[in-house]
Order: sequence, then C-alpha cells, then structure tokens
Amino acid sequence: MSLDALDSKVVKHLMQQARMTWAELAAQLGLSAPAAADRVRKLEERGVIQGYWTRVNPQSLGYDLTAFVAVTLEHPRDRDGFLTQIHALPEIQECHHVTGDDDYLLKVRCRGTQGLEHLITNGLKQVSGVLKTRTIIVLSTVKETIALPIQDSDR
Repeated sequence: MSLDALDSKVVKHLMQQARMTWAELAAQLGLSAPAAADRVRKLEERGVIQGYWTRVNPQSLGYDLTAFVAVTLEHPRDRDGFLTQIHALPEIQECHHVTGDDDYLLKVRCRGTQGLEHLITNGLKQVSGVLKTRTIIVLSTVKETIALPIQDSDR
C-alpha cells in the first residue's frame, strides 16, 4: 500500500505521539485541524492505522519476566486449535508463524519464573497438537518499539 508524502508524515507523527490533538497534528502538517482529522480517518478506513494503544511498563504491574517460546506442532491440522488457544492466554503478547525447526514463536510476559512455568505446563503443553516447546528467557531489553521506519516520500 502506497502512501503519499502527507500520509507518511501523518503516520510518522502519530507513531511518535498518538495522543497529539488535531490542532497539533495540523500544525506539523501545515493543514487545518479538520483536514488533519480527515487524513487520519481515511488512513484508519484504509487499514493503515489500526488502532491506538497505551504503552504500559510491564514491571510496574508485576510482569517482570519476558520470554520467547518456540512451539512445534505435531501436524499442520493442529494449527487452528492451537491458534484458538493462544488467543485465550493473556500472557502471550505476540504469536508469529515462522520458518525453521519450529512452527511458532511466542513473546510472553509473566510474573516471574513460576508464572512462566504455569503458562508452559498448564497452558501451552495442554494444547492439543503441541509437540514441544523451547523457551528463551530475556535478561534485559535494549530496544523495543512498535514504530516503523517511515521514509519521507519527498526525498
């Protein structure tokens, strides 16, 4: 999906500060506030902007352990049931279908090692078709972002 220069600027500014007012966004773009709001609405309708989130510090809520769990399914027919169960486990923040020896890579946040053990033992390994899991615990996070590297179209 191609964006014009103005749409690229809208997306870039909203990725940096999604709570920006229409007037603030309009000033950055050189538009009126209604014109800026209309641009954003059109980007939402096209599916370019999919929503707005509040970024919360996981440790402040007791989720002090981040891990990546690789999951191997027994057979491709197990995929639908697995994905349904994954959506029901709130500790799983991301689920990626991947290439290589594993089928899925999950990013999880838990309340310590006991929370991780509970998720793996009573959550993931109870899902029909899960053949094996492999877990990597994160020691520290150097960079984490949802912002994309939007290039200015007018270069």
